Amino acid sequence: MIKFENVSKSYKDGTLAVDSLNLEIQKGEFFVIIGPSGCGKTTTLKMINRLIPLSDGTILINDKKISEYDINELRWNIGYVLQQIALFPHMTIEENISVVPELKKWNREKTQQRAKELLDMVGLEPDTYLNRTPSELSGGQQQRIGVIRALAADPDIVLMDEPFSALDPISREKLQDDLLRLQKNLKKTIVFVTHDIQEALKLADRICVMKDGEIEQLATPNEIIKNPKNNFVRGFIGSNNKHGLNETLYLEKIIQPLKSQMPTCTISASSTLDQVLEKLIDQEQVAIEKDGKVIGIINRQIMIRYLANDLLEGGSAHE
Repeated sequence: MIKFENVSKSYKDGTLAVDSLNLEIQKGEFFVIIGPSGCGKTTTLKMINRLIPLSDGTILINDKKISEYDINELRWNIGYVLQQIALFPHMTIEENISVVPELKKWNREKTQQRAKELLDMVGLEPDTYLNRTPSELSGGQQQRIGVIRALAADPDIVLMDEPFSALDPISREKLQDDLLRLQKNLKKTIVFVTHDIQEALKLADRICVMKDGEIEQLATPNEIIKNPKNNFVRGFIGSNNKHGLNETLYLEKIIQPLKSQMPTCTISASSTLDQVLEKLIDQEQVAIEKDGKVIGIINRQIMIRYLANDLLEGGSAHE
């Protein structure tokens, strides 16, 4: 879907922001780029829609060089969400959502139907919100509009540059959940930049960890947690001295009750982190057993959230 071939970006002052980047992002993939400030992650994102020109190499979308696309055609078919919400303040919510569909000459009925459909998807009642202005919405609601505006013209690709970092933790988690639900329904190719490892672990199909314009590791969240490639990745995700894989977890503190069909796989409540992660590689969720009885379930999202919270809290969750 999106392919980088020896892509570099350098500036006149000699700064090399991105150095010979080679990677491929698959159609329908939620691809997260993460790394410290100045690692080249935002530059990498902005080169996809030509907001920043390449210095060397080639980026292809559907096997066609981005330089061969008409610039308007390219950008109209790539949704873009910023940290700064950037809604047009004097437009209604419907008008904000409709900007790109109107540029693409969608008719009024189709555009309005799309706006209503997307508002429903993020839990905002269309009859209530279509005619409001951005100033009448909370920060979290405005960012929801920013997300669905990027989806309004049904683009194949959505670029997201730290879109939730300015929000409070509760709004941020709700929007992450909204985004996962939208992705499950719409199956877009999403390239998402963040500096937050918890966010990356929760959202990504694959994570690209960058440093100094180069890829340090490109792998699934489970692979990065279990097998960090080097000391930089290990230190960045906080795995050193925080997640001993042979340590026993207190699963009873984080399990959820069994609400539907019994998982096919069962593990002991005294299992180690390594044992739990091993099961969750192949299973969406597993049942937790204690004294011969199933006491609840744990799934990948619960485990990722647990590990990410542990990173933030300095590894105290299972001491």
